[in-house]
Amino acid sequence: MNGRNGNAADKPPHLLQTKCFCVIFASMFTLCGQDACSSARRGRLQTAHGSVETPCFMPVGTLGTVKGVEIEQVKQTGAEIILGNTYHLSLRPGEDVIHDLGGLHRFCGWENPILTDSGGFQIFSLAKMTKITEEGAAFRSHIDGSLIHLSPERSIRIQEQLGSDIAMVLDHVAALPNDRKTLEDAMLRTIRWAKRCRNVADHPYQRQFAIVQGGLDPELRRQCAESLAELDFAGYAVGGLSVGETPQEMYDALDFTVPHLPKDKPRYLMGVGTPADILNGIERGIDMFDCVMPTRNGRNAMAFTSSGTVRLRNAQYQRDDRPLDENCGCPACRRSRGYLRHLFMSDEMLGPILLTIHNLTYYQRLVAGARKSIEAGQFREFKNTVCPS
Repeated sequence: MNGRNGNAADKPPHLLQTKCFCVIFASMFTLCGQDACSSARRGRLQTAHGSVETPCFMPVGTLGTVKGVEIEQVKQTGAEIILGNTYHLSLRPGEDVIHDLGGLHRFCGWENPILTDSGGFQIFSLAKMTKITEEGAAFRSHIDGSLIHLSPERSIRIQEQLGSDIAMVLDHVAALPNDRKTLEDAMLRTIRWAKRCRNVADHPYQRQFAIVQGGLDPELRRQCAESLAELDFAGYAVGGLSVGETPQEMYDALDFTVPHLPKDKPRYLMGVGTPADILNGIERGIDMFDCVMPTRNGRNAMAFTSSGTVRLRNAQYQRDDRPLDENCGCPACRRSRGYLRHLFMSDEMLGPILLTIHNLTYYQRLVAGARKSIEAGQFREFKNTVCPS
């Protein structure tokens, strides 16, 4: 845990009552078991706002909302933790406004755990407008063009005002492919910024996760992971992937990164991804995932189902009276494919809403199935059934 989080006696009572079927570690993460034929892990994450069963998928609520879905509907999909965006929330409505309205949990009506990212990805995505120095990043707001300064200290101050359960340290993301010198500079800066984030942490229950950078270079990834592990963060993320490399390159990067992360801390693969990416990440020892894919694709009429993807705008579904997915009980699957297609073709807002709920439900079923298969020692069989090679 982070050094300033207090003694056990200072924690809410439910933080002291974690139950599991294996070893309990002296941290926010309980490793419950591991698949016999892979590195897939079954665990539990404990926060001040409740527990999260892992492997888990976090719906992305960039602006304090999962787009188009009421917060109770998000919970009904099976989600136990959501993600908020430090950069976007600091611009609108402002972290001070959210703080004065009771913090992010109360602000958006979500009573369960929340993870906030640091703004590092926005530094990367706004690269043409960004100047990075050792102090931090300076870039222009995508809203009004105003100049924004984001330092490690500022990122943590924003996240503490938001009151999230898990705060990500500010990192320097480099595009892929890239030259080794650029990747090394970004990696070393990420380590230095992580130390600064840790040094200013002053929230009673917020935990910090560090982020491993290093591109596709095994030595840089090892150096970053080991340096951050020495700082004893509450959890560790693998960042800087899904930014231009192939899926296999990403899997290879996990193969040479994850073994250097602490076994008794949660591992988070940021911004990933497809169902196949998630299962391949779990197989390599990843515990946590987030991605906009299920919500973004849902808004664009593409559904994930147990029999593959369905693109509802295709004419073949006009008279299709089958449910979207016979293995799913979500509201969308109580309608026909033909009706769902009609909603999209008519530009009815209910179409994107229903398909977003469906895709989020699918992703939660996916990770729930992974958890169950790990407990049974059958993860490889489960993976091959969902994503046959």
